[in-house]
Amino acid sequence: MKYIKSISRLIEESEESGEKTLKRSLNGFQLIMLGLGVIIGAGLFSLTGLAAANNAGPAVTLSFLVAAVGCGFAGLCYAEFQP
Repeated sequence: MKYIKSISRLIEESEESGEKTLKRSLNGFQLIMLGLGVIIGAGLFSLTGLAAANNAGPAVTLSFLVAAVGCGFAGLCYAEFQP
């Protein structure tokens, strides 16, 4: 059974407030910065893969560790800390 909501119902639900509703917490600038971070992160992984394919050696392992630390910091940046 396929359930489709009407546009008016979606708008009505988006205007609801309360404990069990989602709240917007990012503005336009923050969404743009999030997108840029995703692009940079994808580039980091693709460059690491190219290095592994062309120049396999001990430094590739180190580069993966550096990428992991960078991903950890990115995850902390994306986390929304609530007081």
